[in-house]
Amino acid sequence: MNAVDILKYGDSFLMGTLKGVPLEAWETGGVCGVWSVKDIVAHLSSYEHMLADILSGFLGSSEMPTLQAMMQLGSGAFNDTEVAARQGHSAADVLREYQTAHAKNMELAAQLPADTYRQVGTLPWYGAEYALDDYIVYSFYGHKREHGAQVDVYKDRLRAGQ
Repeated sequence: MNAVDILKYGDSFLMGTLKGVPLEAWETGGVCGVWSVKDIVAHLSSYEHMLADILSGFLGSSEMPTLQAMMQLGSGAFNDTEVAARQGHSAADVLREYQTAHAKNMELAAQLPADTYRQVGTLPWYGAEYALDDYIVYSFYGHKREHGAQVDVYKDRLRAGQ
């Protein structure tokens, strides 16, 4: 598996999905529970920041504030906190934050040797039997596909005039 390609394809899928939603419809709730499209992108932005922490850790950094917040709060509270932190931001600003964080991750990911992605047990908090490439597939590619499907359902509702 090529983890950098997986990151690229996950982002490409998400960007393609979002293109069909006019910015003025980004703040309507009910796309994923109470979340709007903007909230979903805010949520995915927080995951991009968390991935930057992780990739930077593989490159020698010990600073991992977003990952530490996720581990301290648990995923539910972390998600709520991160989405709430972006409530006052415009949809365009939230999208720009996501795109900037993803671009940073593409740069970081390209710096890691391919073997690093396949080393099992390097993310003990995720599971001793997993490697970084597993985490990227499940928590980034799969995650974006899941939320993209929710956005697609919302787009269908918009087209139907609901």
